[in-house]
Amino acid sequence: MTTQKLENHVVVCGYGVVGQKVVEALEDHGVPFIIIEYSPSVVDIIKELNYNVILGDATSSKTLRAAGIASAKAIAVVMDNDAKNIFTVLTARDLNKSLFIATRANDERIREKFVEAGADYIVTPQKSASDEIIGELKKKQ
Repeated sequence: MTTQKLENHVVVCGYGVVGQKVVEALEDHGVPFIIIEYSPSVVDIIKELNYNVILGDATSSKTLRAAGIASAKAIAVVMDNDAKNIFTVLTARDLNKSLFIATRANDERIREKFVEAGADYIVTPQKSASDEIIGELKKKQ
């Protein structure tokens, strides 16, 4: 784990296609971030890029705390699983009431559930997820 003490940072949950785009934009804009990734082989790749990363499950309070969720300004929940994304939104909101939460919803029909869970901004695959999340995260700087 290559974590450092972060404050006022963005937690990125998932380093798939959308997560990679979010991280690239955060890095381009000098926004501090940490990635939570479940796959050990993907974590190895992230470490080679010298990014802050935690191997773990983003739905876990323990993992979110390790990522500094209490002092984060935002979280990008961009995993490819709506159930995990909703659970992560619920957990993150419980741990940090003022956190800006941007999330990916793969199924437009459950958008309302993300709102109920505490998401501030929701994108669906019909839109350019990474571009829209980055646009919203930049507004929170």
